[in-house]
Amino acid sequence: MSDIKNNNDDKKLMSFKFNLDPMLAHKRCNGEIVLEEKRLLVVIDKKIEKEINTSEISEIITEQGVGCLYISYRLKADDSVHLLCRTDAKTSKRTSKLVRKMNLFFEDGVLPEDVKETAEACPKCGRPYKNGSTVCLHCVDKKKTLIRLWKYVKPYKWFVFMSIVMYFVISALRLLNPHINKIIVDDYIQSETPASVNISAFAIVVVSLFVLEVVSRGMSSVRSHLLIHSSNKMIVDLRNALFDKVQRLSVSKISERTAGDLMRRITTDTAQVNNFLVNYLPSVLEQLTVFIAVGIFILLYDARLFLLVMLPTPFVVLSFRLFWKFMHTLFHKRWQAGSVANTTLHDIFSGIRVVKAYGMERREGERYEKVTRGEKILQEKTDCIWSIIMPILKFMMSFGEFIILYYVGNKILGGKMTLGEMSQFSAYASMIYGPLRMVAHIPRHVMNFMTSSTKIFEILDEEIDVSDAENAKSFDIVGDIDINNISFGYDSGKEVLHKIDVHIKKGEFIGLVGASGVGKSTLINLIMRMYDVDEGSITIDGVDIRDISQESLRSQMGVVLQETFLFSGTVYQNIAYAKEGATRDEVIKVSKLAGCHSFIMRLPDGYNTKVGERGNTLSGGEKQRIAIARALLHNPKILILDEATASLDTETEKQIQDALANLSKERTTIAIAHRLSTLRNANRLVVLDKGRVAEIGSHDELMAKEGIYYGLVMAQREMTDMSSLADN
Repeated sequence: MSDIKNNNDDKKLMSFKFNLDPMLAHKRCNGEIVLEEKRLLVVIDKKIEKEINTSEISEIITEQGVGCLYISYRLKADDSVHLLCRTDAKTSKRTSKLVRKMNLFFEDGVLPEDVKETAEACPKCGRPYKNGSTVCLHCVDKKKTLIRLWKYVKPYKWFVFMSIVMYFVISALRLLNPHINKIIVDDYIQSETPASVNISAFAIVVVSLFVLEVVSRGMSSVRSHLLIHSSNKMIVDLRNALFDKVQRLSVSKISERTAGDLMRRITTDTAQVNNFLVNYLPSVLEQLTVFIAVGIFILLYDARLFLLVMLPTPFVVLSFRLFWKFMHTLFHKRWQAGSVANTTLHDIFSGIRVVKAYGMERREGERYEKVTRGEKILQEKTDCIWSIIMPILKFMMSFGEFIILYYVGNKILGGKMTLGEMSQFSAYASMIYGPLRMVAHIPRHVMNFMTSSTKIFEILDEEIDVSDAENAKSFDIVGDIDINNISFGYDSGKEVLHKIDVHIKKGEFIGLVGASGVGKSTLINLIMRMYDVDEGSITIDGVDIRDISQESLRSQMGVVLQETFLFSGTVYQNIAYAKEGATRDEVIKVSKLAGCHSFIMRLPDGYNTKVGERGNTLSGGEKQRIAIARALLHNPKILILDEATASLDTETEKQIQDALANLSKERTTIAIAHRLSTLRNANRLVVLDKGRVAEIGSHDELMAKEGIYYGLVMAQREMTDMSSLADN
């Protein structure tokens, strides 16, 4: 074991840190893997623990463990694998990306350009980000969040301004009521000469009180209408912004979060923000205005009385300050529990057919009960703390009322205050303590509001990793596709595709063949630009797809994916979805080409038959034929089929193959199929193996080679023969 400083003759190329001891399960360490030109070093506490010659290493391997990531290396000599280090889960994604980058060096001897890295923990507090998040809710700038929210309020600022003006007017009217009551009590009810009271003057005073109430309530109604109008428009803008942002995120970014989580942010969190802005914040502003006005009045009238009224306030404010952070953490945990419950419910309902098919209703009921029980526990914990603390704080706030009662009582008994004045001060005192009581609930509402606002802006701030270039092009695609030495990998530390080089001419029918997991679906996702390649480029008609607008690119592609998705609507709506303004004749024409017209006409309502959520009233083959019809209606320049005929019977498959053979003459077609007979009309077959192009050629050429493709064909024939024997 030696000091790294004494062995620094070699050039350092890159490094990454790890924090778990390679041998001792529960021990942490300060470690680093250092790649130099001629050696790979394992450094722990600035001491070299292991040194391997880079020429002996074939690759670095990552493997997920329980709460950690194992990083090992494979030797070229005997293909043996040895442990390098371990790191915890919060840095696993970053480490995996760096390992993938390091593997490129072991293969080519050259380190590629820097791969963009994303922090997985808050640099301020060290807490790991939640899956898919890059925001720490503990350290987020609350003021900045409020300022950003103003962007959505600003278009309706005049509505808000008029509402605020009305707050002051209404508050001023409310302050007149106690004074009028004082006049009624002292000048009329407690008059020393009741017989001399002017009834007309008394009536005017009572009517003025009535008018004040009517005007106040009328203005409150108008104010509420203005607020509802502006806030609802703001929330719609916010929801639209969220929805638009989610749609612009890549498949990779979206898959980091569950559907339930995204739905909660767009619906529940925006509703929480709306409720705070429309219902709660206006009340706080109104109460605050009254509090200031009454406080000034009492202070000018009697400074000593004002001090008695305000006596409990510092204790209340200090108490809230002490447990603010604790409650904020609880509210955040409760939000997460609610998100998990929503996601679980969405998952169960989406897969209800599978649940029923396996008789798992009771098990799923227990699963949902378990997650809701967790939410309930957090809800009860939060509410219990509030139920204990609130009465104490409210008593502290109301303690001043007893002091005022004693103080005012002495004044009356001493003849220094009238009953009308007492009535006036009692009313003003209640106006003082009303806002103070509201203080008890402000943290709760603010924490809910801030949690939801932060969750909303977390999505809006999400980096778009697949975005249009500044001067993205829109043009009519011809159909020539060039895949130029592309490499791509996810976050597993291993490349899925490596230096793929394929050139496809307009009108060609290309079949992608290979065992499961070799990267066939990944390749078509890259062609559709669902992800961006790590290295190399994909061009269409000589233009890099990163320079083509995504709308222009995908609007000229037709896709039938392995997992067929139908919207909850009619058969006609699902087919016509691909082309806005499609005529009925066009829909029927493509339905006949896709082989689905005959079975559609046998449905109860024909093309108007409801397919149910995700098309659950149709069989797998029926759904696939409708999806093919939808793709054909799109009239794409490039047609992509990912196991498009996997659920079809032999007769229907032949019909669709014949249709695709005719259609492929006019468009570039790329098809993936495990059933190799589906690709019999392909011009060329591209065989992938271990993320690389292993073979390219026609069916006859590849069979003559007796390579990987030959082995796949013979294996399928053997399985078909065995199946036929079993049937007989």
